[in-house]
Amino acid sequence: MLIRHRCQFFLVFCENGQVRDFKQGILAATAGVMLVCGLVWTIGCEVPAQPKPLNELNKHELLGRTVFQGRCGVCHNDRKAEALHGPALVGVFKKPALPSGAAATDERVTATIHNGHGLMPPLGDTVDPEDLQDLLAYLHTL
Repeated sequence: MLIRHRCQFFLVFCENGQVRDFKQGILAATAGVMLVCGLVWTIGCEVPAQPKPLNELNKHELLGRTVFQGRCGVCHNDRKAEALHGPALVGVFKKPALPSGAAATDERVTATIHNGHGLMPPLGDTVDPEDLQDLLAYLHTL
């Protein structure tokens, strides 16, 4: 014998003394769907690159940070993913390509620094070779 009762916003069915609460079933199904959707969303998203903590930078990386602050920091963020006048450089070497689409290699970054690109002016030979090497070392930590 099946007896139906209305209990607030959900139905409770009684059958042979056993109670089935459909609210619990709906909650369990909803939680399962949310878990699956969350996993699909997480797997499909990139985890933002985390820069190396400042207190862990070596001598060359610290010198490169100084070069960055003096020459690049006016237009580029180094520790935030938000663009300034130019693109943010967080994770620049952790991505397969630069914002321009070129391969993310020391050679391409050096060429961009020397020759400029888009709105970025060329710095040419105004950057000392040692400063450039320190700057690249720092950019690899982002």
